[in-house]
Amino acid sequence: MRKSQNDPFVVVIVGAGPRGTGVLERLLANAAELSPSRPLSIELVDPYPPGAGRVWREQQSPLMWMNATAENVTMFPDETVTIEGPIRPGPSLSEWAATEGSCPDVSCTTFATRQVQSRYLRWVFDKIIAEAPANVSVRVHATRATQIEGGTRTRQRVWLEDRDEPLTADMVVLAMGHLDAVPGKDHQLLADFADRHDLRYLPCAYSADADLSMFEAGEDVLMRGMGAAFIDLMVLLTEGRGGRYEEQEDGRLRYVPSGREPRLHVGSRRGVPYRSKISYRLMGDPAPLPRFFSAPEVDARLAGRDRVDFWADLWPLMAKEIAYGYYHELFTAHPGRVTTRWEEFAAAYAGLDWDGEPMRALIEASVPAEEDRLDFAALDRPLRGLDFPGSDELQRHVRDHIRADIDRRSDRRYSADLGAFLALLSVYGQMPLLTCLAKLPARSRVADVNGWWQSFFEYFGSGSPGERTRQLLALAEAGVVRFAGADMWVEIDEEKGVYRAGGAGTPDTVEASALIEARLPDADLRTCAEPLLRSLYHRGDAAEQVLADDDGFVHRTGLLHVSPEDFRVIARNGTPHPRRFALGPFTNVRQFATFARPRTNALSFRQNDRLARDVLGFLLAQEHATPRGEVAAQTRGLAA
Repeated sequence: MRKSQNDPFVVVIVGAGPRGTGVLERLLANAAELSPSRPLSIELVDPYPPGAGRVWREQQSPLMWMNATAENVTMFPDETVTIEGPIRPGPSLSEWAATEGSCPDVSCTTFATRQVQSRYLRWVFDKIIAEAPANVSVRVHATRATQIEGGTRTRQRVWLEDRDEPLTADMVVLAMGHLDAVPGKDHQLLADFADRHDLRYLPCAYSADADLSMFEAGEDVLMRGMGAAFIDLMVLLTEGRGGRYEEQEDGRLRYVPSGREPRLHVGSRRGVPYRSKISYRLMGDPAPLPRFFSAPEVDARLAGRDRVDFWADLWPLMAKEIAYGYYHELFTAHPGRVTTRWEEFAAAYAGLDWDGEPMRALIEASVPAEEDRLDFAALDRPLRGLDFPGSDELQRHVRDHIRADIDRRSDRRYSADLGAFLALLSVYGQMPLLTCLAKLPARSRVADVNGWWQSFFEYFGSGSPGERTRQLLALAEAGVVRFAGADMWVEIDEEKGVYRAGGAGTPDTVEASALIEARLPDADLRTCAEPLLRSLYHRGDAAEQVLADDDGFVHRTGLLHVSPEDFRVIARNGTPHPRRFALGPFTNVRQFATFARPRTNALSFRQNDRLARDVLGFLLAQEHATPRGEVAAQTRGLAA
């Protein structure tokens, strides 16, 4: 159908959670400068509440907490954000809660419940719509998008689950967030085994949506994974079943069971939980970051290389940057624990390679106590090389490890750990901006960047609030949680009809009648439960990102392939679609936090602004018959 000069342009955003809301905010903010003279209609499609979406919806257990403090969560760009569009500041979660009568217990350092976050996100959504320009309308469709049709030069038809007529759109933005997935072959084998032997099996799922009623009181349940998903499931299977905690005189918690809890046997590759969140602030001045690992400088340093090696070229600079943040805080905040002034140490440190003997000598001479030196290997794999006569000795060791972690991350004497954490965030934010990553072999991008580095970042920086770690320790001391060790393995016993598990470091094993995959589902375009993405893939209108090397190595990532420069969806023939964008963890552009930290030039704001300006620029080109390339050149300019 031909579009009248008076008809509105239409942008459909599939997904109205935090990412979709962020894109909407940037579209409305940029509309004053870039909006065409015709009216603009923005249609959001999501079966879950707008603003919060599925993960953050209010209808979930009040026991589910956020994993960041309220002061470190915002949906509004501020003066630090380098974008082309206008800055429209707004309150962080803690600032909003201070004026919201229903959230009296939320302070700057509070880990708010997801129900409180849901109310904040709904308020943000309502606020940005209320401030929309007069010629822009916003409408929400509480349903699911199932299919998109339309060529590169025609308007798009977005079919909805419960409608006979599609939405007709000039542009479509996919912002669905995390996706459910059909269990893969290995998981299906475990599920089939459970069916044959009347056992219980839970594949990777979102904790708030998982049916945990099948797990019985006192039942031995294996859990693979010790990250955020495990903590949520642990809470729902213990406190969520009526258990409670009592504060002891020595500051520890004691768990009082309800009698309805299963017995949880947990393990992972490391065999220990993620490091708990740090509860204190820096005692010295913040380190000037980035110092040794800024994307432009790293790219310039490696510009002449045909191939880049992660461990030889990138990790030494990354480690040096993280350690710089650590030692900056140690020297400036705790001068009594070092032998020289920061200025002298920093000058020598800057001229040395991270992995050389001179650097080790400098650190050992300047930092007398071994516990004050940053040891990445010991930090990453604390159980490596340890052997225990049996499971009981392993339990005592892991409980001691957790207790030491709680103490260290709540004691300001160890504020250098916070310096390392802030430098870790800086490194993580620079990684997506590196052009030299394209020179890494595909095998290394899979195993080192998306594998080891992503895992280490989450382990060190994305752990649970300290109170949750205290609860885990109390559950372990009560015998409700037991640890399987590092490199946990699971096997099936057809003869006995049980799952069996064990780990490195102890000969003991455990048999169980239930198994939980305590991890979020991996993105997989081919098997995801999202009909829209599956239909695009099967028609060839979307492609999975595949990484390959000349030596025959091929890795199917499961991620929707989009252009890293402008987030346009790439078809199987390699052509980007000018009218379709996608952004989020289901795409190959995935390195960003769910929520931005204020005053950090957050990458998510820059991505949203870039996408919004490209969408509006395309519409301007359509209206004025201006060659699209000219408009795109005028509207782009994402600053690193």
